[in-house]
Amino acid sequence: MSDAKSDPTATADDARNFTIAEDDHGIRLDRWFKRHMPDASFNIVSRWSRTGQLRVDGKRIAPGDRIEAGQVLRVPPLEALPVATSTAKPKKQRPPLSAEDEAFIQSLVIYRDRSAIVIDKPPGLATQGGTKTDRHVDGLLDGLQFEQENRPKLVHRLDKDTSGALLLARSSNAAAHFAKAFSSRTAKKLYWALIVGVPSIEDGMIELPIGKQPGTGGEKMYVDEKEGSPARTRYRVVERAGNATAWVELQPFTGRTHQLRVHMAAIGHPIVGDGKYGGQDAFLTGGVSRKLHLHARRIRIDHPDGSKLDVTAEPPRHFAESLGHLGFDMELGDALPIDEPKFSETAEGKKRAVSAAAKARRKDRKGERRNRTARD
Repeated sequence: MSDAKSDPTATADDARNFTIAEDDHGIRLDRWFKRHMPDASFNIVSRWSRTGQLRVDGKRIAPGDRIEAGQVLRVPPLEALPVATSTAKPKKQRPPLSAEDEAFIQSLVIYRDRSAIVIDKPPGLATQGGTKTDRHVDGLLDGLQFEQENRPKLVHRLDKDTSGALLLARSSNAAAHFAKAFSSRTAKKLYWALIVGVPSIEDGMIELPIGKQPGTGGEKMYVDEKEGSPARTRYRVVERAGNATAWVELQPFTGRTHQLRVHMAAIGHPIVGDGKYGGQDAFLTGGVSRKLHLHARRIRIDHPDGSKLDVTAEPPRHFAESLGHLGFDMELGDALPIDEPKFSETAEGKKRAVSAAAKARRKDRKGERRNRTARD
């Protein structure tokens, strides 16, 4: 019970007193027992509460009530707990990390403070384990404890082949804070991608509902106009390489599985390297890597201390090489405002987008005519 401070004068025959730690501030009482006294089932905790044996600062408390740091929790004697049966499953222990794994996960850290860590996740490393997935970020988190006793906690995910900024919480309080920010959509994420072709509107909003594609076991998503969940993505063309490909900034305003990949494929411009949603058309010739070109460039979120956490992650080697191969200037890639544009939801906003796209096309044609005149 490393997170709870017990009364050192208590004996096995006495009720025990625990001072609630900072890391447990604001959680429900039943959650505290899950963390620190897993042998005390919910039924036992409920019975202790009903009979007045559970007290916080001398007052009765229910399992669903929230506790605060510094409060003193009175728990009945040890004998009140039943002896664990032999059928109880022992907790699975994680094997210790090798020195190589610890050095590897620490090399990914691009930001760290008392509440948060941000890593630049490489492509090919899963966020969590699954079928035939033994190596993943979650399994390496013991290497990111640094000076703290607790291992960090995942608060969101990136696809295995998507690279970039991945936020980790260093305490339960921070995890709850960040989880609320993601669920309330105050957290902002901005991605870079290379796509096949060039959209006719260079700054637009995709609003297409997404659902699980039948027959795929939930491993593939698709646009489902009837039963899909609402999904919104803003895109902006940063640069283009003729008509073959474009470098775009993507900002999801909802968090559906594979949202960016599904949306770009749905408008006819799949992300380069995304064979799952773009088929063979998603692969370019001429030396461009066949890996997925989707990178979580930036994350901005309210910090538990009241400030803004705003971190950018450098693209992986294959992405950077593709940008250079296509002649794109990386300094142009951070111009999209990370706050949601208000005009995009209005008819006037759509008119502006169409007008801007038409203006850009006229400018391109004017440049072509000027070049032909100069050659003549």
